[in-house]
Amino acid sequence: MTESPNPVTRLNVLLAEAAQPPLDPHLSQQFAALLSLFLRWGARINLSSIRDEEGILSRHFVESIACARALPAGISTLLDFGSGAGFPGLPIALCRPEIAVTLAESQGKKAAFLREAVRVLGVTLMVHSGRAESLTTQFDCVTLRAIDKMVRAVQAAANLVRPGVWLALMTTTAALPTLKASAGANFTWTAAPLFPGNDNRLLALGKRAL
Repeated sequence: MTESPNPVTRLNVLLAEAAQPPLDPHLSQQFAALLSLFLRWGARINLSSIRDEEGILSRHFVESIACARALPAGISTLLDFGSGAGFPGLPIALCRPEIAVTLAESQGKKAAFLREAVRVLGVTLMVHSGRAESLTTQFDCVTLRAIDKMVRAVQAAANLVRPGVWLALMTTTAALPTLKASAGANFTWTAAPLFPGNDNRLLALGKRAL
């Protein structure tokens, strides 16, 4: 009987299949620790509709790592709006340590998971245990992914982006036109597939006018 590859090996295989470079050993171990924590907490609370290890690696980890690497240079502060179980915010904090990340999550149990993830991973970031709309600070980048009432969330998130910088939407080709309209006329957009050969899942970057 052939043993299944360990999570670190499998994650790097999935990254290679997505035309992404592998993680270095330190980052690999941090993502392995995040996976272990996610699986333990996910057995007790509803962190995500994706609960199997393969799905977590392919949809949450690989997609978020691809997003982190695709974000423009020069971002100093980032808000993960409605962070949920921490995607893409936690992977961005791991892959782009030069960015000061804030995770905004209003559900208490998920916010508790995020605080524990911050402790276990030893990353420096803020967890805002409340609605992102209540924040008054503006950020260099605001990310959104798989949020309930996404159209309304994009409207609110657009106001939290500083002029001249970025609103980053992880979405689908079909949903993008509606979300772009929700952000308003102050944004100029570029969009690219997160994975080569897959035009359905994409990262759309909107730059707010000065």
